[in-house]
Amino acid sequence: MIYITRRERFSAAHRLYREDWSQERNEQVFGNCSNPNWHGHNYELFVTVKGEVNPETGFVIDLKVMKKIILAQVVDKLDHKNINLDVDFMAGKRASTEVIAIAIFDQLKPHFDQEQVQLHAVKLYETENNYVEYFG
Repeated sequence: MIYITRRERFSAAHRLYREDWSQERNEQVFGNCSNPNWHGHNYELFVTVKGEVNPETGFVIDLKVMKKIILAQVVDKLDHKNINLDVDFMAGKRASTEVIAIAIFDQLKPHFDQEQVQLHAVKLYETENNYVEYFG
């Protein structure tokens, strides 16, 4: 078994809040992330797949194919978007880094769930100091 990772980047805005809470309560729990005017991050996404090396190609997966899947299923939907309002696979979900990582994993899993290659993990950096890893 071998693991291979592709990194992509996107910029997106979001807001952490609960509509059933007052703005004061949202600020207590979510701090600056509850800003009613949104805020954004330059995210780094690491997608890791695993599988056996194909003896004909020497690849687990062609990285050009992996890139196309990640861009079409995730990055194109998130880049320069408002995660709370514009992203179909985030509809009705709280836009925390943890929830975004889970949603990205779920969005990608069917596209890497093949005999030769499976999705192993998603790592999402929100800032240089904060990231989430999700293994499904």
